[in-house]
Amino acid sequence: IEMAGDSRFPDVDAEGSENNEETEIVVNVGGVRQVFYGDNLNQYPETRLAELINCLSGGYDSIFSLCDDYDPGKREFYFDRDPDAFKCIIDVYYFGEIHMKKGICPICFKNEMEFWKVDLKFLDDCCKTHLSEKKEELEEIARRVQLILDDLGVDASENRWKRCQKYIWKFLEKPESSYPARVIAVLSFLFILISSVVMCVGTIPDLQVVDAEGNRMEHPTLDSIETACIGWFTMEYVLRLISSPNKLHFALSFMNIVDVLAILPFYVSLTLTHLGAKLMELSNVQQAVQALRIMRIARIFKLARHSSGLQTLTYALKRSFKELGLLLMYLAVGIFVFSALGYTMEQSHPETLFKSIPQSFWWAIITMTTVGYGDIYPKTTLGKLNAAISFLCGVIAIALPIHPIINNFVRYYNKQRVLETAAKHELELMELNSAEGKAASSKSELEDLSREGKEGPFYSSRLKVSHSDTFIHLLSEEKHYRTRLQSCK
Repeated sequence: IEMAGDSRFPDVDAEGSENNEETEIVVNVGGVRQVFYGDNLNQYPETRLAELINCLSGGYDSIFSLCDDYDPGKREFYFDRDPDAFKCIIDVYYFGEIHMKKGICPICFKNEMEFWKVDLKFLDDCCKTHLSEKKEELEEIARRVQLILDDLGVDASENRWKRCQKYIWKFLEKPESSYPARVIAVLSFLFILISSVVMCVGTIPDLQVVDAEGNRMEHPTLDSIETACIGWFTMEYVLRLISSPNKLHFALSFMNIVDVLAILPFYVSLTLTHLGAKLMELSNVQQAVQALRIMRIARIFKLARHSSGLQTLTYALKRSFKELGLLLMYLAVGIFVFSALGYTMEQSHPETLFKSIPQSFWWAIITMTTVGYGDIYPKTTLGKLNAAISFLCGVIAIALPIHPIINNFVRYYNKQRVLETAAKHELELMELNSAEGKAASSKSELEDLSREGKEGPFYSSRLKVSHSDTFIHLLSEEKHYRTRLQSCK
């Protein structure tokens, strides 16, 4: 640091505090020297740079509490920090706000701001968005790593029933945990496919049988296969419900509600078939059973549990509600306009198919969506011109919001892959650091033992402590875990 006035370090106390407005300081950050003036720095007196103005009056203890090194001859403070981030942070003294450059890790930039004691409120809103996204990613990585550590760890304080619950939950919910769990996941997937195929094949007339009253019904073999599939789904759902750590959250989960909707119609229809005839007419019972059997199509959504692609598509659609709303709005406006024009232009033709504007909505829908069934079509020249324009507008209206929806899907899919890789990388680093720490500890213990002459009782007790240190316990240390997650990758 260079300061106006006397160049001797002990004499700064006399003049420094009175002339700090005219003080000129030079800071060396990562080899890059920056010159500052007291009038700028004193705008934010709680920051580290503002504290440098009066730090010389406190002696070397005060100086080295703020910087990494100090050269009395050059009057220069040295900081071993990121110079690129520092160039962004000093904008607060000149512009009152901070913008983060591209290529700088948001978490590292936040740490730099905390080091220089600059409040995060000075960070611009656009940069806060990047910071919040990065924090969400790290929280997701931490959640995934913690789940894996929980699966690896065994709490000795838990009773046998708790350990059994955890094992069943991991066995049914996490196929990647073991080979038998993967087999169960494949079997569940096959049962879903078989049940869906049986539901479709059962509607083929040639495969149906006629009962005593002359009504067609599913073949008994197909009915038996359906019963076996429902039995598997029921057993799977009950076991997952019993072993779930949070049963209320489990019951209200969307995919679990789908599971209930896939199972419930079978038991309701079975109850109506055996008991409903006594309470209502047989025809009403058959209609109710038929309506419930249609609900079996809900089981196809169970495939989403075993398909990451379907889960990604669902999430992308949730994130694309705005784009989907725009698409529906474009189509709704076009349908109303072109159906009204088509009805008006086709009234002059004696054999017109446009009987009313609401009836013309169907024509506008199938035309703008490029389906074109041909059941309703224009016959006049103006009507055909209107149909051509509606077709082109429909293509444009559908094409415009598609690109953002695809981007949301690709972004989320790539993000999930990155998070999965990052979680595995964190576990590998934690394992490596734990192994290195254990090896270093063992080496230091052996050196201590050799210096102490390897006394009998002491030697055996030290080996016993070293032998009792387990790998999983080291991985679950919270302090080490947080330190790794806060690092920049």
